[in-house]
Amino acid sequence: MTERATIISQLQNEINLLQGFKPGKSHDVDMGLGPIKYAFPDASFPLGAVHEFISTGAEDLAATNGFLAGLLKPMMKNGGTALWISVSRSLFPPALASFGIQPDRFIFIDLKKEKHVTWAMEEALKCGALTAVIGEVQECNFTTSRRLQLAVEQSQVTGFILRNNPRNLNVTACTARWKITTLLSETSDDLPGIGFPHWKVELLRIRNGKPGSWEVKWEKGRFQPIYKIPSILEEQRKQTG
Repeated sequence: MTERATIISQLQNEINLLQGFKPGKSHDVDMGLGPIKYAFPDASFPLGAVHEFISTGAEDLAATNGFLAGLLKPMMKNGGTALWISVSRSLFPPALASFGIQPDRFIFIDLKKEKHVTWAMEEALKCGALTAVIGEVQECNFTTSRRLQLAVEQSQVTGFILRNNPRNLNVTACTARWKITTLLSETSDDLPGIGFPHWKVELLRIRNGKPGSWEVKWEKGRFQPIYKIPSILEEQRKQTG
């Protein structure tokens, strides 16, 4: 590495630290995201940060919950506890077992007002004994998101904000903004039924990283990239199959 490249790398690392990205902690956990990881600084999923997920309907929200469960699995593989805070909980807890997570590792807090959700989330994110805190809110302004980001920079707990049908896609202080949408799953031998979950994963914004879009599925207990077969090869497969 040249002297100039070394200086640039050191400056980038210092900027990442100032903005709350802790590469050492992130490298401790393999999130199993395959090619998606190269969108992150240092090819490492930002832990100890706040991630924002945008959904525009019930189907997208269900897909987001599934993708999030896949993220939480490696984070909680050595135990750990997560808080799920909401006014109207969208998650069906027994479904977590499908992603290798026992529901008893979660504490569910159901509140009456959305402003109470953000307050409870901020307080929970200050507790370093937790692995993750998930909060379901429709709206989240910059000031609120900044308070959440400051909380995780001290505790190194990872926060997830799930925003369903937000009225305003405003700027927030979150490290990343995601959008997860459902895709048709594959069937086995053209038989009817439900296959493995398929998602379109869009990383709309990532601090110091590269936004992108990928298609993935959850199969055999992990994320798997979906590689599309060119049409000519697909026709040959059908003819020989």
